[in-house]
Amino acid sequence: MKLQHYLQFSDLTADDYGWVFERASIIKRKFKAYETYHPLADRTLAMIFEKASTRTRVSFEAGMYQLGGSVVHLTTGDTQLGRAEPIEDTARVISRMVDLVMIRTYGQDKIERFAAHSRVPVINGLTNEFHPCQIMADLFTFMEHRCAGPDGKLDLAALKGKVVAWVGDGNNMANTWLQAAELLGFTVHVSTPSGYEVDQAVAGLRSNESYKVFKDPMQACRDADLVTTDVWTSMGYEAENEERKRAFADWCVDQDMMRVAKSDALFMHCLPAHRGEEVEAEVIDGPQSVVWDEAENRMHVQKALMEFLLLGRVG
Repeated sequence: MKLQHYLQFSDLTADDYGWVFERASIIKRKFKAYETYHPLADRTLAMIFEKASTRTRVSFEAGMYQLGGSVVHLTTGDTQLGRAEPIEDTARVISRMVDLVMIRTYGQDKIERFAAHSRVPVINGLTNEFHPCQIMADLFTFMEHRCAGPDGKLDLAALKGKVVAWVGDGNNMANTWLQAAELLGFTVHVSTPSGYEVDQAVAGLRSNESYKVFKDPMQACRDADLVTTDVWTSMGYEAENEERKRAFADWCVDQDMMRVAKSDALFMHCLPAHRGEEVEAEVIDGPQSVVWDEAENRMHVQKALMEFLLLGRVG
C-alpha cells in the first residue's frame, strides 16, 4: 500500500473524503452501540505536541485505543523537534518504532520535513497554516445535520452550492475551509478585519472562485448555511492579544448575524471559545449551535482517517 500522509486538507481527493466520512459514520455507530472494533490491534500511534491541546489529545488517544491500538504521547520537552536533533533524524527514528505519527506544532514546514523522512503516515494535528482534522470533523457534523438521507447515509455531493460564513481571523482554520471549498464545491464567505485577511497563496488555491470576501461580517453571514468562527488570538500570537481585541471588536458572531443567515443555519466553533469575544453566549449555547457534536466528531473522523491511512479502503 502506498504511503499516504495527511498534512493539509487537499492531500485527499473528494472521493477519499466520501469514503472516510462513510467509514466515520459506521465507526461512530459501532461506538454508540458499544460494539468492539479493533482493526488497529498491535498498531502504535506516536503523538508529538509542540502546541498543547485538550481535544486533539483526547480525540486521537481515545480513538486509537478504541480501534485496538496503543499510543505514545510526546511533548516538546520529550522531543524538541529540530532542537535536540534535526527533524529529519527524529522522523527517521520515530517512524521505525511506530505505525502512525500525529504532530501538532507551529510551522507547516516542520511537519512537511518530518513527513518527507518518515516511513509511516503523518497526520497534521494543527499547524499555524492548517487544521485539516478539524475541518474534516466540521464537514462531517454539517452533513450529519443537513446532508443525510432517510437511511442515515451521508451525501457528500449535497455540499455543493452550500455557503459557509467565516467570521474572524484569516488563520489556519480559514485557510483549511478555503481548501475544502475548492475541493468539494461549496463557497466560503470570508470576513476579517483589515490586516488579518486570508492569503490565497498560503491556502494553495488554484483560483479565488470558491470564496468571496466581505468587509462587513453581517453581509458575509447573509443566507449562509453555516456560520463559523475561531478565537481572535490563536496559540503563538498571545503578544498581539490586546491589539487583536480592538481590531476584532465588530467580528463577534451575535444573534443578529445568525438571523440574517438561513433560518436553519448551523453555528460552529472549533473550541476553546471565549464567550463575549468572538461569539455571544446566546449563539454558542443556542439552538443553532452544534459545537458539542462537532467536538465529539473529531474522534470519529480521526478514527476513520487512521484506519484509511493504515489499512486503505476496508469494510
